[in-house]
Amino acid sequence: MSRRETDVFVIWDDSFTEYNFGPEHPMNPLRLDLTAKLATDFGLFDNARVHISGVPEVDEPTLLRLHYQEFVDAVKDAERSSVIDDAAAQKYGVGTEDVPRFEKIHEASGRIFQGSVEAARAITGGNYERAVNFCGGMHHAMPGRAAGFCVYNDLAGAIDHFLAEGYERIAYLDLDAHHGDGVENFYWDDPRVLTISLHENGRFLFPGTGFANDIGGLSASASAVNVALPPRTDDADWLRAIDSVVPAVIREFRPQVLISQHGCDGHRLDPLTHLRLSVDAMRRAAEWVRDLADDYAEGRWLATGGGGYALVDVVPRAWVNLVAIAAGADIAPSTALPERWKDYVTAIAGVTPPEVMTDGHDGMFASWAEGFDPESDLDRTVMSTRKNIFPFYGLDAYYD
Repeated sequence: MSRRETDVFVIWDDSFTEYNFGPEHPMNPLRLDLTAKLATDFGLFDNARVHISGVPEVDEPTLLRLHYQEFVDAVKDAERSSVIDDAAAQKYGVGTEDVPRFEKIHEASGRIFQGSVEAARAITGGNYERAVNFCGGMHHAMPGRAAGFCVYNDLAGAIDHFLAEGYERIAYLDLDAHHGDGVENFYWDDPRVLTISLHENGRFLFPGTGFANDIGGLSASASAVNVALPPRTDDADWLRAIDSVVPAVIREFRPQVLISQHGCDGHRLDPLTHLRLSVDAMRRAAEWVRDLADDYAEGRWLATGGGGYALVDVVPRAWVNLVAIAAGADIAPSTALPERWKDYVTAIAGVTPPEVMTDGHDGMFASWAEGFDPESDLDRTVMSTRKNIFPFYGLDAYYD
């Protein structure tokens, strides 16, 4: 894995913790606070190559290029009033159990959206090849409806900015345990945007979509790539699935920029999914994405966070690794977590934090080049995707 040092534009300020559905909701803003504090205590936010930026107010014309006016108005109404009738909640997805209303819901959601737009702008402006918004990754948000803890789709906002700047080949890679349905929906019929999602099979997990034969619209065949992983997929199988599909498709698509969503809810400790991953596999995947961007996208890489609900044990380590990898300042797996951070966790969360940056997994896997095993659930899943996608790129589903 390369460790090329380059300046990286990182979106962060404390106001992102205002995206807060309440203490009982899985998406607790503590995960963002702990990530930022761990990055600080590791010295990443003081690294000369890491440039921290807050976010201006949401640019509403940009927001409205993607989200319907009536939906944005409904979100603003929810910000102003705690009374949401059932019909409006059902139609717009705000005021539901998944997306409860809160006092600053439009402002806070808009800030996340704008964060990824600003990250994209940092890259198109020519000053940065890499940018990270670990507060972003709201991949379930639809043009006219909030869903899956997501209000506005910041990833679609970043893609829209690249398109507006004349980019013609944008690759989006979603590593969240849930299908990246919102981003896929926005660009389903746009051949300029390749969306790749590796996620737990929708028969077992929200949102219930993203199967191998979902390959894009009539004008954009094979622009959507879906790998629907079996429940209990572990590190070796997850990495094998990535290796079996992603590099070949990225290579043939030849993107001008690579956008990746690094939801860490596939971890074995996450309370909402059934995958069995470690932070070590996630670290290796992030290194892989960095290398793919260097090899095929002239180094241009925009990374976001996403899902992740093991607030102390998983999210901070996964996303601090992401920032470090983007900066070429990789943190060794055996590195002990800073004592100040551990003391803060104990004080604010009342739990015992992890001790080191590793879960003790070696990140090894069997390459697809070693052969297809028809008895393997994972291999049959991968082969379904390859058969549906690879011929469009001139690739052989069995051997390439």
